[in-house]
Amino acid sequence: MSDQSPYEKLGVSEDASFDEIQDARNRLFEKYSGDSKSVEIIEAAYDAILMDRLRMRQEGKIKVPERIRFPELRVPSPPKENIKPREQSPAWLQKILDQPSGTDVLLPGAWFLGLSAISVFYPAAGDQVLQLTLVFGVVVSIFFLNRKEGRFGRAVLFTLVGLIIGLISGGLIASLLLPQIPAFQLSANQFSTVITFILLWLVSSFLR
Repeated sequence: MSDQSPYEKLGVSEDASFDEIQDARNRLFEKYSGDSKSVEIIEAAYDAILMDRLRMRQEGKIKVPERIRFPELRVPSPPKENIKPREQSPAWLQKILDQPSGTDVLLPGAWFLGLSAISVFYPAAGDQVLQLTLVFGVVVSIFFLNRKEGRFGRAVLFTLVGLIIGLISGGLIASLLLPQIPAFQLSANQFSTVITFILLWLVSSFLR
């Protein structure tokens, strides 16, 4: 047995795969489990084959499977960076913001533009006319919000919040801005109504 090559000692050919070499070693270990000398010869032959395969790999003749371990030659791979995706906006904001289509923006915009024009250019637009246009604006906002998501209660809530904020902020802006522009021929109520329509358009187009 001493005159045999390591491959012959394991009973495999020189072009045997790593799995075949490992299986042959395991079978011989089981066969000669009580013979320490034979086990030593088998282990030496197995190590010689591994070193031969490593040499051939370094020469570019073969590719050694990754399962063959050479602890003294292994270089630890650098730890992978745990890259977490960055959120561009808070989660709660992403849940209510929408990415509307052109139709979802233009259709409500056309309605609110028409209502704003009535509020501004309607002859002697009094409070009753403004209140009527606001009612139509609320209906338009609820319709388009509900059409996108099919959640009527949510549409009503967002519209009412937008209405309240629009009226309050419009009144405050009008009280600060209109006295500074005497030529601006709008009443405070008209100005507040237009601001409200702008806010309702944003709500019905960009919220969900």
